[in-house]
Amino acid sequence: MRLLRKILLLLAACLNMSSRYQTNALEIPLDVEQLPTITEYSPASLIAFPFEESFPVKCEATGNPEPEFRWTKNGQDFDPYQDTRLITLDDSGTFIIPNTGNLTEFQGNYRCFATNKLGTAMSEEIEFIIPNVPKFPKEIIDPIEVMEGQSVILECNPPKGIPPLQIYWMTISLQHIEQDERVSVGLNGNLYFSNTIETDSRRDYCCFAAFPRIRTIVQKTAMSMVVKSNKLMKDSSSGSGRGYANSLLERKPSLLAPTGMESHTRLVKGEDLQLECIAEGFPTPKVEWVKIGFNKLPERVVVESHGKLLTVEMVNEEDEGKYMCRAKNPHGEVVHHFHVTVEEPPEFEIEPQSQLVTIGADVVIKCVVKGNPQPTVGWRVNGQPLNEVPTSNRKILKDGTISIHNANPENSAVYQCEATNKHGTILANANIMIMNIQPLILTENNLQYMAVEGKSVVMHCKVFSSPASSITWSKADSANAVEGERFTVLQNGSLEIHNVMKEDMGEYSCFAQNTEGKVAIAATLEVKDPTRIVDPPRDLRVLAGTTIQFSCQPEFDPSFGDDFEVLWEKDGIALNGSEDGRYILEDGVLEIINVSFGDQGFYACVARTPVDQDVAVAQLSVVDVPDPPEDVILSEHNGRSVKLQWTPGDDHNSSITEFVLEFEESQHEPGSWREMMRVPGNHHSALLKLYGHVDYCFRVSAINEVGKGRPSQSTERYKTPASAPDKNPENIKIEAHLPHEMDINWEPLSPIEHNGPGLEYKVSYRRHGSDEDWTERMVKRHSFLVKNTPTFVLYEIKIQAKNHAGWGPDPKIITAYSGEDFPSAAPDDVAVEVLNNTMVKVRWEHVHKEKIHGHLGGYRVSWWRLRSLLDSKKTHGDKHTLTFSGERNHAVVTGLKPFSEYSLIVMAFNSRGNGPGSHSVNFKTPEGVPGQAAAFSATNIQKHKVTLTWSPPVDANGVLIGYILQYQLINNTEELGPLMTLNISADSNKQHLEDLEALSKYKFYLRCCTRVGCGPAVSEERTTIPEATSTDVASFNIRKSSSRFPPRKTTVSPVANATLSSIGLASIHGSISNQGWFIGLMCAIALLTLIVLIACFVNRNKGGKYSVKEKEDLHPDLESQGINDDTFCEYSDNDEKPLKSSQHSLNGDLKGGDSGDSMVDYCDEDAHFNEDGSFIGEYSGRKDRASMEIKGNNQSTA
Repeated sequence: MRLLRKILLLLAACLNMSSRYQTNALEIPLDVEQLPTITEYSPASLIAFPFEESFPVKCEATGNPEPEFRWTKNGQDFDPYQDTRLITLDDSGTFIIPNTGNLTEFQGNYRCFATNKLGTAMSEEIEFIIPNVPKFPKEIIDPIEVMEGQSVILECNPPKGIPPLQIYWMTISLQHIEQDERVSVGLNGNLYFSNTIETDSRRDYCCFAAFPRIRTIVQKTAMSMVVKSNKLMKDSSSGSGRGYANSLLERKPSLLAPTGMESHTRLVKGEDLQLECIAEGFPTPKVEWVKIGFNKLPERVVVESHGKLLTVEMVNEEDEGKYMCRAKNPHGEVVHHFHVTVEEPPEFEIEPQSQLVTIGADVVIKCVVKGNPQPTVGWRVNGQPLNEVPTSNRKILKDGTISIHNANPENSAVYQCEATNKHGTILANANIMIMNIQPLILTENNLQYMAVEGKSVVMHCKVFSSPASSITWSKADSANAVEGERFTVLQNGSLEIHNVMKEDMGEYSCFAQNTEGKVAIAATLEVKDPTRIVDPPRDLRVLAGTTIQFSCQPEFDPSFGDDFEVLWEKDGIALNGSEDGRYILEDGVLEIINVSFGDQGFYACVARTPVDQDVAVAQLSVVDVPDPPEDVILSEHNGRSVKLQWTPGDDHNSSITEFVLEFEESQHEPGSWREMMRVPGNHHSALLKLYGHVDYCFRVSAINEVGKGRPSQSTERYKTPASAPDKNPENIKIEAHLPHEMDINWEPLSPIEHNGPGLEYKVSYRRHGSDEDWTERMVKRHSFLVKNTPTFVLYEIKIQAKNHAGWGPDPKIITAYSGEDFPSAAPDDVAVEVLNNTMVKVRWEHVHKEKIHGHLGGYRVSWWRLRSLLDSKKTHGDKHTLTFSGERNHAVVTGLKPFSEYSLIVMAFNSRGNGPGSHSVNFKTPEGVPGQAAAFSATNIQKHKVTLTWSPPVDANGVLIGYILQYQLINNTEELGPLMTLNISADSNKQHLEDLEALSKYKFYLRCCTRVGCGPAVSEERTTIPEATSTDVASFNIRKSSSRFPPRKTTVSPVANATLSSIGLASIHGSISNQGWFIGLMCAIALLTLIVLIACFVNRNKGGKYSVKEKEDLHPDLESQGINDDTFCEYSDNDEKPLKSSQHSLNGDLKGGDSGDSMVDYCDEDAHFNEDGSFIGEYSGRKDRASMEIKGNNQSTA
């Protein structure tokens, strides 16, 4: 608060140093004759600071006629225009004093007068001050010698200068002299020592006086002070000397400043009150303050400087009164009374006001001033004393008021009221205009106003007249004045319309009339739809570092066109045009990239037109993980417990839910931080229970909904004392690997749980239920092997921790068995019950508990296949085992093969392993249905015939009694053909089917059967051909020996292959040859064939050699050459190979006949044409026709 008041005072001082302005001038248009008015002039004190280049002495005024300026200096006429050293301005009373170095002759009090034919205005006096450069006198200061304990005053006596004055006591090296209860700097600049000590001795006590307004610091000659110790006096004196030394030291207080019992202080209202009491004595006195008549000091009173200075800032009348300071120590006290009086400079209570008065009216000019002491008030008229300008109709009343009766234009003048006391002078000008004038409308004619429907609008009609005019408004479509609750004519003549409607649009007239005349102006009103934000931005709560968008969708009156704008503001600061590249504003959307905490705040979308605006505000809250906690300290140290305290960091708009307390210790895992505990977010301390003999340090992290924040700074280290272990080992396990041993293992204490050095474990054990003593062993590791134990005997075991500081708590006793051995007996009465051809049920008798030699794990059933019942030779198949836990005496075995002989045994097991197996039991599984045929294919596919071949199933699962063959027509229609069934004997593997429909697709099913039934079917699909010239796979090898080209290979492309295969899927039923799609398909095939023929013909006539595949050189046989289904007529570069005289199909058969044409006729070299199905079609244009038929007996898979 004190800093704020000082700032306000500084601002006020700066304002006073700039310019002063007239505040009570009449508002008269400048084109009307009027008195001069001083509008600006310099402050009362104008200081010529040496660092300024020039000093303007200001005086500006207005009036009609334009005023002329004149100056006085120290009461005498002064003409700045006649002094060539001064700079003057045209049409201005201001002159400028250049800082040429010699300013002394310009020092003085100036006053400005502005005059025209109607009167004269005057300014307050302006004092131009030339400050002297403050200096300390050159002097030689003798060293000061004092005895230890005496008081000393080092005088500063600073030079005079422009206030404020600041005093500093420092050494030659500019180190400040420390002040405390014993040492202080007084208001007068002196350095006071209430009593001295030896360390006060130094040779460089320097007083520095700073004058900040003139930017000057001056230094006083350094002073030396020597403080002599009383020890010297004691050493050189007798016993009486010692008493003298004590009396010198120990004394009651006395005041160094101020002197006497009381003092009087006078201040001007608004100044700071400073009262000081500096006392000497030993011990150093304490100073107390009271205000007489008050129980305690007022709130505005501040005591500082170790109690020696009382301050009240900006005093007023309430701060007057009697203050007392009391300095005391154990030997007595001293008091001083301050009588404080607050005075004030002159201040207007009623300032004379400028007036515009009609001729014949009475005029009253009041000027009431207050101040302390009471100011004297004087009147002037046009700058001259009032008594020097007599007027018959003017008189001064007893209270100082001027009264003018029946005023006339000759009484128009500038009246000045000036008030003075010892603290200053104030002056006020009052322009008194006596005139009659017809109305003068100052508002421009034919203005256009725009208003928003539902809002208010003000149409102006500013009028100047004397006497005052009556103002009326009317609308163009009505001769009457506007009236109604929504229409108001304001005092300044403006018309305000509330809750504007569309019907208010139109032209309006303003009429002004007084006794001198009548005038009018027109105005036009347009009513617009209100601007509205229909989709305002929404409040956002986002994570720091993200990108956010505020959207704002406004609606405007269509008549504005593009004359509107959407602006964005953050906390009242405009963002449009911001140089921050993170803000992107486009089409009513504000995007902020990489949001930070500095972006938090309220964002306003402002939709603005020339007449109105709408604002929508959204809040942006940025959240993040919390800042690290601060001020993390340890307190309440108590051995193995300590209190950890902290101050939470910024939670970044997300409340802290919990704190994580972590520790690090320097002995076992240095540098590794581990979590100790968590506390709720509203707790800021925790009592920590610690392990012994550990050197700890701690840190704290905060967690909120965003996540875990960074940890705090670590605390100082705290080492706990050693103590006995707090716990014993846990998770004790007994592992019995051998029959006569017992291996005891446990989870060891972690290093931090040792609580001290020398950790060991005491292992105690004995047989359960016996009265024998405990067998005890001390070990350092975390396991112990007990040997020579009986097999599978119950023991009692306990483990206790110990270190050098003592034993851990009493351990818990656990029970466990010693080592197990293999079971010694096999299950008896093993029996097998066959449930079906793949599953049997096994039963047995339990092995006696004494024969288990351990904990029974369960039983295992093992079996293996001896043979198939179709085969008389026995073989030992793979062994299979199932494990059944617990006390069971039966089990079900599944997954057996039908019609087989098996052998089976049963054995018991424990954790040591399996016991002996039982006597094997043989059993047979009944016959089952067979599996699928091993192979099934359709060969020798002809127009009405097909041959089906197959192989017997791999898993017959019984004696085969035959096959069931079924087939049916499955053309691409919704209806399937009838299912035909044939029974075939078991010794057959082939079946010829006849009377099939040509070019039709059939599906064939084959099932193998035993006496139990038939197995799953295997199926095959095939399509018959129109001519008996093709098999299911056709291969063509054609060569023209007269060719001069090397052998070439011809294969069908995937497109042609797919097309040809699709033909085989069509049935001749339904007259498909007459359907459009079929005709189109045939045309496409013909066109594709023609392109292939042309390509082959062109390649043939080119001549030369074509190297395509080096691989063909290595494999000249056609059978070994790879067939490429993707290429037609692929050439080989093997020129030297002899042409083969034979041609091969995939099945090795090739015979001549009257068959259809082959594409080989159009490729002159060897070619391979492969397809799954039949090839149909005739080609003409060849020179030599050949007819070949390819037959095959074996199926080939493409």
